[in-house]
Amino acid sequence: MDNKGEIIELALAWAEAIVSNDAAAIGAFMADDWVIIGPDGATAKADFLGLVASGDLTHDMMRTVGDARVAFYSATAVYTSRVINNGHIRGQRFAADEWTSDVFVRDGTGWKCVLSQVTPAAQGPADID
Repeated sequence: MDNKGEIIELALAWAEAIVSNDAAAIGAFMADDWVIIGPDGATAKADFLGLVASGDLTHDMMRTVGDARVAFYSATAVYTSRVINNGHIRGQRFAADEWTSDVFVRDGTGWKCVLSQVTPAAQGPADID
């Protein structure tokens, strides 16, 4: 049986890497063909990490709100949670309250995220900043 706690810890460690604004540390959690899907469409791993490496995308805070859901499907784990975060994109401050789903696949070296999807939350906590 797979350990849900392992996936939750992995997701929390990835969030810490994102807040560190270290592109290499963030990329270590991603498969080579990782993509994130959001309201503006799809962004590939190289493009996302390029924004981080250039300083065009920074995160100051990222935290989970409530309990995360983890489901396993063979060598795949789906992690879903509500996340609040803030930072800057190309010099403009942002604050986000989002539902996120990350799809992790286990290979010979451990778990890697192959897909992230974010959906803005319809109602959210006021404490985003």
